[in-house]
Parts: sequence; structure tokens; C-alpha cells
Amino acid sequence: MNAFFTKTEKKELLALYKKLLQSAGDSIAKEDARKLRKHLISAVNNNNLQRNNFGMNPIIRDMQTAVIVADEIGMKGSCLIGIMLHDIIKNNTVTLEAIKSEFGGDVASIIKGLVKANDLYAKSAAIESENFRNLLLSFAEDMRVILIMIADRVNIMRLIKNTENNEDRLKIANESVYLYAPLAHKLGLYKLKSELEDLSLKYTQRETYYFIKDKLNETKSSRDTYIASFIEPIQKKVEDTGLKFDIKGRTKSIHSIWNKIQKQKTPFEGIYDLFAIRIIIDADPDKEKQECWQVYSIVTDMYQPNPKRLRDWLSIPKSNGYESLHITVMGPEGKWVEVQIRTRRMDEIAERGLAAHWRYKGVKGETGLDEWLTSVREALENPDADSMKVMDQFKMDLYEDEVFVFTPKGDLFKLAAGATVLDFAFHIHSKLGSKCIGAKVNGKNVQLKQKLNSGDQVEIMTSNTQTPKQDWLNIVTTSKARTKIRQALKEMASKQHDFAKETIERKFKNRKMEYDEGVMMRLIKRMGYKTVTEFYQKIAEGSLEVNDLLDKYIEQKRRENDPHEDLVYRSAEGYNLQNQIDETAGKEDVLVIDQNLKGIDFKLAKCCNPIYGDEVFGFVTVSGGIKIHRHDCPNAHQMMERFGYRIVKARWAGKSQGTQYPITLRVVGHDDIGIVTNITSVISKENGIALRSISVESNDGLFSGTLTIMVSDTGRLEALIKKLRTVKGVKQVNRS
Repeated sequence: MNAFFTKTEKKELLALYKKLLQSAGDSIAKEDARKLRKHLISAVNNNNLQRNNFGMNPIIRDMQTAVIVADEIGMKGSCLIGIMLHDIIKNNTVTLEAIKSEFGGDVASIIKGLVKANDLYAKSAAIESENFRNLLLSFAEDMRVILIMIADRVNIMRLIKNTENNEDRLKIANESVYLYAPLAHKLGLYKLKSELEDLSLKYTQRETYYFIKDKLNETKSSRDTYIASFIEPIQKKVEDTGLKFDIKGRTKSIHSIWNKIQKQKTPFEGIYDLFAIRIIIDADPDKEKQECWQVYSIVTDMYQPNPKRLRDWLSIPKSNGYESLHITVMGPEGKWVEVQIRTRRMDEIAERGLAAHWRYKGVKGETGLDEWLTSVREALENPDADSMKVMDQFKMDLYEDEVFVFTPKGDLFKLAAGATVLDFAFHIHSKLGSKCIGAKVNGKNVQLKQKLNSGDQVEIMTSNTQTPKQDWLNIVTTSKARTKIRQALKEMASKQHDFAKETIERKFKNRKMEYDEGVMMRLIKRMGYKTVTEFYQKIAEGSLEVNDLLDKYIEQKRRENDPHEDLVYRSAEGYNLQNQIDETAGKEDVLVIDQNLKGIDFKLAKCCNPIYGDEVFGFVTVSGGIKIHRHDCPNAHQMMERFGYRIVKARWAGKSQGTQYPITLRVVGHDDIGIVTNITSVISKENGIALRSISVESNDGLFSGTLTIMVSDTGRLEALIKKLRTVKGVKQVNRS
């Protein structure tokens, strides 16, 4: 036991244990506390617990997390036992069944979720993108697991400020702002959300963080004076009413100020709303709303309000239980000041989120968060979903504000801001969504794409002949509707596929013809269908006549059996480049990477093929090498958002000297073999440019050509593209 804890850790352990027992109060029985201690001592003696990448002692880390869960979130009992025991289950010191029989199913359920989530972190300090789906699924099984994981992440972020393991700290910080801060926001843990964002900024952009922090310190005294002069007259007026209350000024978080500086493209001095005033009333439960509106009246009589900035979450709380009244008023010196009015109960829910709401409303709570979790599960469990697209949609959903709409009977529904009539229809029921043709909003007929506003009364209109369409995915904004539409389209496509295949096979039998799958596939391609599904869909819809198809099939077979038949019309698709030119290598251009480092090994990314003259950046790969991407690379946005800590600056140095790079050009034009000859002729006349390969596809009188050329720099490339655009019959030339 002694060897596992350092001297400092022993002291810390004792203090934490006392604090934890105090925080838990009577939520943990003395017998359970004794059994818990016995399990932990046994795990330490068996040397079954490991430290993480930062060298943290697992028992102390779990205790610290448990204290945050108890004191800052307000969950007690089985949650705390689950946190303390999950590491020994993970390391197979004891089985989950044994814990279930000793401590009950609730503790076992929490441990199961935590072990699942922790298993994903076993190989790395931060989750790689493809595992996000599994991580979110383990979260989505139990709301308490999410809350515990958020608390654990806050704990780690507090502990790693002095670590020498900078690489893992950057990963942890980026993931905190990407995943955990939005989750904390959704669950109403605004205080912890701000802390995660601020610490993440501190670790990833240290100079920015301290610049804003120093500026806030410089302006603190003038800000305090302003807040005092703003509050004084309100304080007197509210005191006169006999209400019990507190007023405090609160400076906005460093991260939120940084966001404002970026969004408004203004220096620090241009940000006026650096602080908010909070008025917290001690009110009886039956007088809460009345007294909040009374204070609202006093504030707006004294200072001119901005009507566009009124946020009333008193009448209809947010789905995470948040209740408050927000107004922005014009204070002294013409400065806008945000004032938040709420009761003591509302303030605790706002500070400590969902768990505080449970304490007032009972464990389930009327929060709408269960419904949100169900929609997350549905989206993630759909096997066809792109896990990163789901992740992005999920992240957007976390930050969405809400609109409140009514049915004709007066039932109230909450939807994400920006939701359309079609979103609302799918929100009520997927069958209603699939048959929706429009709606009556406040008595007026509107289309599917109509966006809804708070207070709208919506009556969905349906038709039995209506079916989901592909373009509906562009109309809806909620992940629930998107998932339901995709499922419906997939089912429809499957039915159409079977029907069309059956029809074709029947016609072949009737004509006593043999069906050759290979011939049919080549015919489908020649007819210009990108996928077999698209082809079958046209048959099912009746827009492609099966008898015509059979005639084309006979023609295709005849062509393949008699290749010498002279065809008057020659398609561009018949063009083949005879001599493929080898890539020429010259003196490697020097790239300056990350300030002024030269001579570092790098590779040019295949996804965007950068060449000399392009604006570029470097990306540190998992193997440690550097790949160079163009700034307008299709993957650039994803890389910068998710793996910003792996991006390094890069620029070309010197002059382009002999090195040639492969570039892909896409050319679209009228289908004629002569046009390809003209294109290749233009390229062959250009100095320093060589054609390496060309492939051509034809469809409905148009050809689409993919050309790979070798070129030394962007100047020569742009000149060539201009010339190709002047070739007769060429419609488009683009670099891919």
C-alpha cells in the first residue's frame, strides 16, 4: 500500500477521503463505505491499478472526480461509489456481477458505462475521430455517465497545468473544447463548460489567453466602478419593494470574450459587454415568476431595454431545465449591459445543471433531455451513418437554442432553432413526417421548408400519396428528422430495387432471352447511370421502358460480339492515351516549415496535390511525418477543427526549379473525339507541362475527362487552364 502512494499523495488521500464522506453525507451507508474501502485496499495491494499518461494516481483522480460530482454537480450515492470502483472492474480485480450483488444494479449500471467509455481511452489520452461514435453511444445509455465523464474531464484539465507531457495535454484540451464543453452546455453545466473552454484556450493558445486575462486585470477597477454605479439605483428600488435578493456583477469568461473578438473582428477595446449583472431573488415557489417580472419592471423603468435582446426562459424553460429572464439595457455612458433575473432555485440549476434540476423535480425531471438522448442513440445506431457527420450534427444540436410551437389542440413542443415544418412533422411521428405535404401555420398554408418561430400554431397537412424525397435532407435541420428520412429512403430504394429486378427478369423470360449480368452492367454504365440503384429506380418509376431496355441490351450484346463493325459516330470515350509519360524529378523545392525550419522530411498530400506557389500548411501525421496540404484542401476544415494541435505553418521558399508535380484537371465538354485531340494538342505545345494520363467518360452527349498533368508551379497551371477554356466545345475546366 505504501509503495503505491507518494508522501504528498498520502496527505492528499486522507484530506480527499474526509471531504468525500462529508460531501456524500448520508447518501452512502456506513457499511457501503466500509466495503468500498476494502475493495480499494485489495486493488492497491494486488498492484492492479495503473497511472495514466500524466502519471496520475487513479484512486486520487477518482476521488477528486467524485468530489466534483458531489459538490459542483450535486449527484451523490451510487454515482460516487460507481466512480470509485470502476477502475478496479476495468483492471479485472473484481467482477461486475460481484459488485452488482454487493452494491446493487444502479452502481453496476454506472460502472458499465464508465468502463465502456474508459476502454476507448485505453490506447490514447484522447479519442481518435472514428471512435467518437462508440464513445457517444456509451454516453447515451445513461445520463449520469455523461455527467461523471464531464466532471472527470474538468478534473484532468485542472491537474495538467504543469505537466511536461505537452502533446497529450494539447490532445486533451482540443477534445475538451470539441466534445466535453458542448455536452456540459447541453446539460446546463454552464460553470464547468466555461472552465473547460478557458483552460482549453490557456493550453492551446497561451498567448491569446494571457493577453485577454491581462487586459481584464488592467480594466478591472474601472469595470468595478461602472458595475457599482449601475447596480446602486436598482438596489435601492428593489429594497423598497421588501424583496430579499442579491445583486452581483460577473465578468464573462475569457473564451467567450475571445469568441466575440473573432466574430466581431474587433480589438479587445471594442468589446462592450464584458460583464453581466445577475439579480437573484429569495422567492417562495408560488411567487417566483411574479417577483422576477416585478424586478424586470424596476430595471426597465430605470434603463432603456433593447426589445430584440429579451430572452424569456421563465414562461417556457429550456429543455435542460434552465430558467431565467435575460434583458439587455442601455446603462450609463451609452454602454449595453446584460441583466439576468432569476430565483435562488433557478440559479442553482443554472450553475449546477441537470442534477440540481433532478433534486427539485425528482430523478426523471421534465427536461426533454431523455428525448434528446434517444435521438442521439437513433442517429448513432444507424449503421449507414457517417460517424463524423453524425458527430458534427450532434455538436450543432448541443449548442442549438430552441423554439416553442403549438399543435391546434394546444400541446406544446420544443424544437431546435431553425426547425422547419418537415422537422416538426417528423418530431411528432415518422409516419406523419413521411406523408407531410405542408402545414397551416397560424391559419396560413405554408410549404415544407417554412422555418418555425416560437409561438407558432402548426397543423400538419398530409397525403396518402406522399413519400419521402432525397431533397428533404436539405430541408430538415434536426438530426432526428434526417435519420428518419434516410431510413425511409433506404427502405423505398430496397423495395424499388426488388420490383425492378423482378420486372426485368420476367421480360427476359417472356422473350426467351438469356440474362448476362456483365453485359447488363456495361449497358447500365453506357447509359450514364452512376449507380445500379439509380437505374433500378428509373425502371420502378416507369421513366425507363423495359422493352426499350431489352432492345438496347440486344444492341450492346451485338456490339460486344462484333467489334469490327464500323461506327460513324465516335465518342470521346474511345480516346486512349498511348504513351504515358513518367514523372520527372528535379531539384526539390525547399519548404519552410513552422517558422524557419528547412530540410524537414515531408510528403505532398494526395487528397489535394499541392504544387509550388499554392498556399499550404503542414499536418503532423500519426507516424510523425509531415504531410503538406493546400489551404483549400477539401479536408482542411476538418483537420483544423479536430486536430488543430497537429497543424504547422508551411510556405514555399526560393524559386521553382525543375520539380514537376502531378495535378488532376477535370474537363467537361461536348462529346466528340476531336475535342480530346485539341485538348492534348494544347497541352503538348506548353513548355514545362507534360500529359501523364487521361481517362474519359461519356453521358448524354457530354464527355467528362480526367487529366493528370505534370507541372512545376501555379503560374504555368493557371495559364494552361485559361487556354483549355478557349478550346471549342469545352464547357468547364477545374483543378481537383
